[in-house]
Amino acid sequence: MTKLAEAIRIALLVLALGAIAACSPTYRFHGYAPDDARLEQIEVGADTRESVAEKIGRPGASGLLRDGAWYYVQSDWRHAGWRAPEEIDRQVVAISFDGGGTVANVERFGLEDGQVVALSRRVTERQTSGITFLQQLFGNIGNFRADQFVE
Repeated sequence: MTKLAEAIRIALLVLALGAIAACSPTYRFHGYAPDDARLEQIEVGADTRESVAEKIGRPGASGLLRDGAWYYVQSDWRHAGWRAPEEIDRQVVAISFDGGGTVANVERFGLEDGQVVALSRRVTERQTSGITFLQQLFGNIGNFRADQFVE
């Protein structure tokens, strides 16, 4: 085998290995949700916001819809090549507090508990369906009177 053929073979091998490495997925982990062992330290009806913050830390998000709830959210994503990122795991821990600031409930939700929420769209409906730009432009010719421009 000649040196040129050997160099081409090595270059193709490096190229193939590079292509395989480029397609391998990468994983990203966002947020924090305490594990069950840490959640067992929290006593419903006894712990307060301060003691929960000492035991497992403060959350990244507080309750917006209900006053007094803390939410810990963790998401794991897989990025593979040109494909869109895929969420492979989600953990949401919700700790709700009563009016006195003590823990009322501790809940954990996973990706399988999630639901798709339809957001309201605020889009103005077009009244010009089926009319081209030129039809709109020339359709206004003759619709104006001179007295409309004089004050």
